[in-house]
Amino acid sequence: MKSRILTLITAMTLFAALAIPVQLAAQKHIRYTVTDLGPTQSFAEGINNKGWVAGTTILPDGVIQHALLWRKGIKTDLGTFGGPNSSAFNRPSEKGQVAGNAETSTPDPLGEDFCLYGTHLVCLGFIWQNGVITSLGTIGGNNSWANGGMNNRGQVVGLAENSSLDSTCATPALEAKPVIWEKGGVQELPTFPGDADGTALSINDRGQAVGVSTDCNASPTIFHAVIWQNGTVIDLGNFGGTLNNVAQGINNRGQVVGYSDLPGDTSSHAFLWRNGVMTDLGTIEGLPTSLAFGINDERQVVGMVCDASFDCGAFLWQDGVMTDLNTLLPNGSPWNLIVGTSINARGEIVGVGDTGGGYHAVLLTPCDEKHANDEGCRDEGTAVAQGEANLRPRVALSEGARESLRQRIGLRYRILDSSPAKSDTAGDSDAAQDSSCTPEREADYVKGAEMPLTYHVSGECAVNFYPKDTLTGGCIGLDPFSGYCIGKTDLKNCPPAAQARNPQYLRCRQGGLVRLDHSRSCVAH
Repeated sequence: MKSRILTLITAMTLFAALAIPVQLAAQKHIRYTVTDLGPTQSFAEGINNKGWVAGTTILPDGVIQHALLWRKGIKTDLGTFGGPNSSAFNRPSEKGQVAGNAETSTPDPLGEDFCLYGTHLVCLGFIWQNGVITSLGTIGGNNSWANGGMNNRGQVVGLAENSSLDSTCATPALEAKPVIWEKGGVQELPTFPGDADGTALSINDRGQAVGVSTDCNASPTIFHAVIWQNGTVIDLGNFGGTLNNVAQGINNRGQVVGYSDLPGDTSSHAFLWRNGVMTDLGTIEGLPTSLAFGINDERQVVGMVCDASFDCGAFLWQDGVMTDLNTLLPNGSPWNLIVGTSINARGEIVGVGDTGGGYHAVLLTPCDEKHANDEGCRDEGTAVAQGEANLRPRVALSEGARESLRQRIGLRYRILDSSPAKSDTAGDSDAAQDSSCTPEREADYVKGAEMPLTYHVSGECAVNFYPKDTLTGGCIGLDPFSGYCIGKTDLKNCPPAAQARNPQYLRCRQGGLVRLDHSRSCVAH
């Protein structure tokens, strides 16, 4: 799913930190200790009930990334299919199987950058177990992507290309369908009526899967949060918005979490769906955005909350209360917890944290009765006393850390512009509606933007985030009437892998940022 489903990477920048006080409910909260899983520039994506953690690390060159498994202090690189990159996005199964995607050394026949590494190589979903990485294959196309961790029935979910060209894509691409792989075979799942594409993001031990159904990159692209069960697809509903409604996780009770746009599509709230009802989990202190990523069978939910500038912090929701996890750390803790991605049956949480020296995969251990004798829990007791929340300002991230985290969080869920951090003014300004808008006209249309934003009619060459500041081979321009970004392939003017000369950002009306080379012009539409 190309533009939006194929690039869930560009959406979520973590901007400069603001100190946001958090009011806790009138109850005692369990304190958490933080274990640095490392290395620097690593992301913990999922944890099973044995405490095994799957995720991804950026290699020392700052560009290549590899799927990683953490087991009892041992880090195992899961490798690739001969290409440079691989990633893992969800929990390992209880048997130690890890799902993800990995590149081959074969160029994609259509020039697609299916797995978003900027290499335009064929990329395939995989299963790793006991040191062996095995391809999951496709449904007749070139590429696939395994999103969801394996359940204990040996099923894994994701998306795979078939052999049909996708009529909803702006550039040549194959249709990408939601799928379940099982026992060496693959089953295509239905999309919501009228949608061409979709991706399954998580599956439980009952075989229920959740994810999104959409088109490749129609403008505007509408995401339906869906559940697949008994061979059918069901729309979970929304909170009044239409653009970004995403089902991220499901537990063995059939309870689903994710996020849904509010009316106007300028912010999203985390949701819990059960028995046909979608419940708004709210936010902390009235912050505009919350996103839920993981849920266990005890109905504990983890994710992140964000302010208007998209400075984000990890949350835990339980018993009807959302709490900033940063307030449940020991006093004096150096950690700034940015996102919680997964929680297991023992209440152990994984995600991403920062101490000012770079972002790291982290494990959060609750100092409850199950962990009372663990190192770090014996010294200071198990609970945070009522009224003694650790109200610390969040640590400001470096520009490089913000950009990398934004891309990785987006990549994990593989939906471009899934970030609800849209500006009401982006694309609605007089300049964006003015057909005489030219590349020379610049204006900071979005308050708090990192740099001036330029609206283009003729278009400029698109730039990869990885490999850093290289061209994608595509061209992006802005429709002066709608404010939507429009893309096409332009290999002549935008040679793939060439180094960008003047890379900067453009914010589209759809929301999110794209990166363009201001020194290279092309024809976008």
